[in-house]
Amino acid sequence: MSQDQSNLSVLFTPFQLGPLTLRNKFLMAALTRDRNVPTNVPTDLMVEYYRQRAKGGASLIVTEGTVPSQQGTLWPHVPGLWSEEQVNAWKKITDAVHEEGAYIFPQLWHVGRINHSQAPEQIASGEPVYAPSAIAARDSGKFRFINGQPGPSVPTAIEDPRRLVEIHRQAAINAKRAGFDGVEVHTGGGYLIHEFLDNTSNKRTDEWGGSVENRARLGLEVLKAVTEVFGPGRVGVKLTPAGGYHDIGMSLEDTLETFTYFITEADKLDLAYMMFLRYDEKTAQIIDGEVRGVNHDVVKTWKPLVRNSKFFAINNYTPQEAAEAISSNQVDGVFFGRPWIANPDFPQRVRFGLPMNAIDIGKLYGPKDGRVLEAEELAKGYTDYPLV
Repeated sequence: MSQDQSNLSVLFTPFQLGPLTLRNKFLMAALTRDRNVPTNVPTDLMVEYYRQRAKGGASLIVTEGTVPSQQGTLWPHVPGLWSEEQVNAWKKITDAVHEEGAYIFPQLWHVGRINHSQAPEQIASGEPVYAPSAIAARDSGKFRFINGQPGPSVPTAIEDPRRLVEIHRQAAINAKRAGFDGVEVHTGGGYLIHEFLDNTSNKRTDEWGGSVENRARLGLEVLKAVTEVFGPGRVGVKLTPAGGYHDIGMSLEDTLETFTYFITEADKLDLAYMMFLRYDEKTAQIIDGEVRGVNHDVVKTWKPLVRNSKFFAINNYTPQEAAEAISSNQVDGVFFGRPWIANPDFPQRVRFGLPMNAIDIGKLYGPKDGRVLEAEELAKGYTDYPLV
């Protein structure tokens, strides 16, 4: 490591995460890539993608959002964890990552109301789009693979949310069978669990809505269920209290009250980590002139509440900024996202001060319009970036 890079040395030291000893602090966040073509079963191309990043130096990889049930899928080419075929396919990926000395968690991601009743996977599931309440998300993008490119449809308020808990439990069981080292549960982003937490999307009057305790119930029960499967120190959680995505966002007062309770209770569950998305005004959603997202210092606000698990942050940290935040005990670690897309050898480029590959924006995602591309075309902008 050059003298100019010496202050980054904290990123290259081993790190204890629950029962896992990570070889460094280069953590890879979930990255939507949509190469799961043509079905919902991981492919050999995905094996290569994850192997490259494990070989390149990642210590812990969190997979792209992986749906726990066919009913929870947002768009085509999203991998799942509900079938035997999927379990066997993921086993090839976990084996490859382990062979290269890294650990891997799937990100369990149920999108809730950010779905459409006409989506092919939704139709195939034979079930409606579920959410806490029958309230559609405003201005949440277009479904390019559906004729007319509609926005999200009005969801069905699920009668018994315990079904959702059991769906996540079974997905965790399947993940363990597939060789994963733990799981990350997505509780933010305006998706299912976040929809229950937020009082603008959850208008229930039963035990799953109303009070803070009731709105937090689904997320906490899911975390308990998957922890029962994997044991202590092997479950992570992603939170976006300053999000605003998909028409989500309470007042600051309600945000502080809700997440103080949720984080405090979650911290009692022997989790591996909680990972927080920093507020970014450039990505805050604006609907009808209203900013959907709460501007506050996420790290300073929530770090004091996280005492029993690791506190991780994410959202456009540079390696220098990450090293400084870790060295000053602001955070225990930082997840990197976009740098891993074009740089499977990201840690080595940081170590030696080498330039980063530019992301091929045109190939950032696989086909979201329903097309089925050949493997050679899918590899472009995915597994073909040059290594040092």
